[in-house]
Parts: sequence; C-alpha cells; structure tokens
Amino acid sequence: MDDRPVLVLGSTGYVGGRLVPLLLERGHRVRAAGRSVDKIMARPWGDNPGVEVVRADMHDPESLMTAAEGCYAAFYLVHSMSRPSRDFAADERDAAYNMVRAAGHAGLERIIYLGGLGEDHEDHPLSKHLRSRAEVARILALSPAKVTTLRAAQIVGSGSSSFELVRYLADRLPVMLTPKWVRTRTQPIAIRNVLDYLAGCLENEATAGLTLDIGGPDVLSYTELFHLYAEVAGLPRRRILPAPFVSPRLSSFWVSMFTPVPMSLVRSLVEGLRNEVICRDNAIHELVPLDLTPCREAIRLALEKTEQQSVETCLFDVGSACMPEWAGANDPDYAGGTRYELGYHARLQGDPAKVWDVVARIGGEQGWYYGDPLWRLRGFIDRLLAGPGTRRGRPQGNGEPHVGDALDFWRVLVSDPGRRLLLLAEMRLPGEALLEFRLKTQWENAVDLSMTAKFLPKGLLGMLYWRAMYPFHVILFRNMIENISSNAGTHLYSPPKRIRDRE
Repeated sequence: MDDRPVLVLGSTGYVGGRLVPLLLERGHRVRAAGRSVDKIMARPWGDNPGVEVVRADMHDPESLMTAAEGCYAAFYLVHSMSRPSRDFAADERDAAYNMVRAAGHAGLERIIYLGGLGEDHEDHPLSKHLRSRAEVARILALSPAKVTTLRAAQIVGSGSSSFELVRYLADRLPVMLTPKWVRTRTQPIAIRNVLDYLAGCLENEATAGLTLDIGGPDVLSYTELFHLYAEVAGLPRRRILPAPFVSPRLSSFWVSMFTPVPMSLVRSLVEGLRNEVICRDNAIHELVPLDLTPCREAIRLALEKTEQQSVETCLFDVGSACMPEWAGANDPDYAGGTRYELGYHARLQGDPAKVWDVVARIGGEQGWYYGDPLWRLRGFIDRLLAGPGTRRGRPQGNGEPHVGDALDFWRVLVSDPGRRLLLLAEMRLPGEALLEFRLKTQWENAVDLSMTAKFLPKGLLGMLYWRAMYPFHVILFRNMIENISSNAGTHLYSPPKRIRDRE
C-alpha cells in the first residue's frame, strides 16, 4: 500500500463524509479537503491522526494545487447542484478543469470519480444534471492521471437525497399524481456498496482508466420503488396515478413542498428521473467482487439508522461554512457600503452551562423560543421561493451544534461551547444575514447573553427588506432572550436591552 495520502475532495459531503473513515479503517492516509477547515475538523473523524486537513476550493486553482501536492490519488466527490440560482453545469465544468490542472501540477497518478448512469439518446436526451456528470468525466479524462469513473444511479442510504425524496413522499402522500417518469426503470445501489466500490477501485490498479457501471442487484420502476419502500416501512400500499399533464417543473414544485430536499436539487433529480439508469456493463463485478445489498435490505438499513438517529452524513451536509468577508469588517460608516445590525443583551442569574445548553438546542423540533408560527411562515415562504425552508430541522442525534451543520434555514459557522453560536442564513434573501449568540460568564451564577442580527443588503430591495422586518426582529429578539432565560431556569436582572442598532 502506498504510504502517501489520498486526497478526498468533497470530504464533508454525503459520500465523502462516509468514505474517509472507511479509508482510515483500511489503513490509508487521508488528506481531507474542503472550503472550511473548521467544518472538516467538526466531523467525527476530523481529529484522527491519519487525517490531514487542508483548505481547498474547487474554483480556486491555487488552493486545489496545494491540496493535491504529495498525494498519489484523489477521490472526486464534488458537485454544484445544491447551489440555488446558479448555472451548476458551468460551475462543474470550471471545477473539473481546475482539477485537471491540479492533477498535472501535483503529479497525481489516479483520480476516482463518482458520476451518474444514463445513456444519451436522440429520442431520450439526458437531463442537464446527468449531462453535466458525463461532461465532468470527459474533462477529467484530459488529466495526465488515470481516471476511474464509477457511474451510479440512485444511492439508497439514510440521509441521501434520493432516499429522503422517496421516504418523505411515501410517508406523507397515500395518493400521488405523478408524471410518466414513474414507469422509468432504475437500478438503485446501497451506500455501503458505493463506498466499497470506491475503496476497492483505489486498491485495484486494474480499474485505472476505466469507466465502470455500478448498481445493486434489483432493477425497478419508480412505482415499484415507492411500493417497496411503503412495504418495508410498514405503510399501507400507496396509490400512484400517472398524470400526463404533470410536467417536470410542476413535479419539482410539489416534491419540494412535501420533502426537505432543496428545490435546486429537486429540479435536477426530477428532470433526471425521465432517463433510464441501469447498468449496461458489469465488469466491476470481477474487478471489485462484492456481496451486493438488495434494495429491500438497503431501505431497511436506512430506516433503521434514521429511527436510531445514527445517520453519519446527510444531504444537508452540503453547504458553505465559510465566514462572509463582510462579517468581520469593522470599517467606519464613511468607508462605504451599508450594513445593518440589531442586537439585544441581558444579564441572567443562574447556571451559565444551562443557558448554553438551551441556546445550543435552538431550532428543529425545539423551535426558536418565541414566535414559532412566524418562523414556520417564513420557512413556508422560503420554500415557495425555492429556498431550504425549515423542514431540514437539526442534525439527528446531535445535541451540540457543529460547524457546518444545517439548522433549519441556517448554517452553523461558529460553535464555541459555552461562549458563541454564529449562524449564516441560507434562506432566500435580498442580501446576506448572520445571527449570533454570545455568552460571557461574569461570575459563578451570572452570565451575559447577547443576540445580534447582521445583514448586508443587496440593492434597494435588501434595504426595504430590512426595514420591513425590523419591527418583527425587535419583538422576536427581546422575547427570545426572555424565554431562553426561562427555559434555562435563570432569572433576568433586568429586561433585555437593545445594544446595537446600526444602519
């Protein structure tokens, strides 16, 4: 085994976050790369001595070259589909070309890429998503490194976008009106098999330079997949009614309203459902022999992990945990630019640890300690605008927020237990927003709690948005601090006071 590290790009994503510990278990040294070092370090394996953490941005060639130096192989597990209002195909093209340059600069010997199944026919052209996946494979092949491309259909595992889409629809809709894509055949594969194939290709030089189809042992239509899920989950049989008038765009809308999967990702997935995705070549069976997990068993395992709240990674792990440049700016007002701030402060008498525990549990089923109907209304509006809304809640089984976690329509940027929680808004806004909680222990039974919202507007619409929401923020923040104090069993020395009101 080569003692040089293997680079994992997309190490905090759904597949990458599970592949890293598997590689460590098999004795490989890993260099985990991502845009946020803190987010990587917050993963359960982030401080493992076999892991080297580096910062790398797929759209920053220099950082990518630096990350690849000294590695002999790289796993390419990144995609741009989750970015809203962006041309993800152009982003993926740019990232792939940067990878080719980095591979040449660092002298990488191998690249292992996880792409998508599907054949491009004149009568049934590939969706934009699958076309982009195929284009990335062609671009990576320009690299001097030997590229192994694994083409997969839906990945079945707790927290995967494909599985969560099926799970939420089947759980919530006893009757579904669907487009004709429900008759399309697919060959889903269990996440454990995907991981074993990825690691197996790294360990078998004979796979270098090949394009290999990977799939599970079952070929099903989407109708059969929904019925199978309902059977395993113990649900009554679902009625699925094909409706020719239901367009992919309309499907995307109602799927987004009934599932927590982001609209930007739903559109790509739904458009891809019209393409038959089954393995045309089974060479992988001899190169990397596996006992493939049947779809029924894969669903059962995924449900079991979900019920036990032991989901290692999920689709919501994808998201930037990088601090916005403007957030740390302390320029005087005359330096240019508009930035709004509103903050409240209170001194609480009681156990500081209990106060932090209450703050750390915010969001999800716990709620926001005041005005939950308003938060849900804002989440509903966000879903209509193709934002994440509040349905993704908090990470399962995660009492303490970690950097990079999705928390309703926020992303955790800083989590310093007992001191600070900083959240970045991922909702659809005419600007960028941060929400910060700070705790400062004054003495054994007293703690200062402050709550501050910061907003960088984009144009006139952003300024109008802040002014329209200002009265709601004033009411929410004051009452949130009072209720946090009440939930922590502390007492207020005095009512919350406004400490920051900047325009």
